[in-house]
Amino acid sequence: MKKPFASKQINWSGIFIVVALLVAIASMVYTSKVANQLKADEQKNIDLWARTYNDMMNVTAEQEFCDFTLHSIIMQNTHIPMIVTDDHYRIIDAINYKQDFYDDPEFFEADLVQLRLNTEPLVVKDANFTNYIFYKQSTLITNLEWFPYIQLGILAILLTFAFLIFGFNRKAEQERVWVGMAKETAHQLGTPITSLIGWLENIKLMYAEDSDLLEMTHEMNIDVEHLQVVAERFSKIGTTPELKPNDIYKNLDKHLNYVKQRASRKITFDFPDVTQETPILVNINPLLFDWVIENLLKNALDAMGGKGIISARVSREHTWINIDIQDSGKGIPKKNQKTVFQPGFSTKQRGWGLGLSLCKRIVENYHHGKIFVLHSDPEQGTTFRIQLPNE
Repeated sequence: MKKPFASKQINWSGIFIVVALLVAIASMVYTSKVANQLKADEQKNIDLWARTYNDMMNVTAEQEFCDFTLHSIIMQNTHIPMIVTDDHYRIIDAINYKQDFYDDPEFFEADLVQLRLNTEPLVVKDANFTNYIFYKQSTLITNLEWFPYIQLGILAILLTFAFLIFGFNRKAEQERVWVGMAKETAHQLGTPITSLIGWLENIKLMYAEDSDLLEMTHEMNIDVEHLQVVAERFSKIGTTPELKPNDIYKNLDKHLNYVKQRASRKITFDFPDVTQETPILVNINPLLFDWVIENLLKNALDAMGGKGIISARVSREHTWINIDIQDSGKGIPKKNQKTVFQPGFSTKQRGWGLGLSLCKRIVENYHHGKIFVLHSDPEQGTTFRIQLPNE
């Protein structure tokens, strides 16, 4: 069950993406419509230009002194690149190109090859000659056709930039919330812990002859000391912890001894024997790293409902030291194996669902390692793996 911290928030990023896509689609549709209209107009212009060209090439003696002003205007006001050839496809003229035909004939020959492959020429002829007019769409239409894709590219860059800024600001805001909450928790725990220590000392003095009560007081004192450690851990959130070499086997053995005293007698623990193992030193901050192991063991106990097996294994893998914590509990559905580390995710009726999220932060942010679900099967158990640099 995923428990939100507050009421459901508006997904502004999703709305932003939808609006951006709608704008892009509308732009593409509109631009395509305008480009098609311009293409139709250019087709009319080229037909008119061809007829005018044909008229001027077929001037008769009676027409020599006619006013060809309109024809001249039509001939001069086209911006469509054209190549005129004879009936053997020899270039006669090239119009509306940036290059001059006589300066770069090879360019026009190559362009003509492409035009012949992709376009059907207009034919201008009479009884004495035949000319072919090959043409392509103007630079304006070409640019217009590319315009939506340029828009999409710019939009993608802007979206990427916006999400990077949004993600950075959101992460920074979350960091401030985490740090503030952790330090406030440490502060709130301080007063009752001090009070508990005082009461325990009074009990020891008042009932020094009661061995059973003193034994209970001793166990209570261990728990209070543990509370002090928890408070100190919270106070360290947001600061750069000091990492020192620690034997990982001794670290696991410490947790084993603590959890055994507080777990059901139907729970079996299969941990490495610290007296039989060669020490493996890993750079950790025990105060914070212990938090990770404790969370994993607590989750394992909760998952098994009072009976089962919890095991721990340590191995080397290239540049990593692997620490596997396995239980024989109810398992984690595959769809939740990545979301279990998100703040607020919990399968329990009580709790904020912060344990594994804190574990991930401690392992990744402070110890430069990794933590993930190695494997999990329904009703067969789960294995969490911690990977720490083998330096």
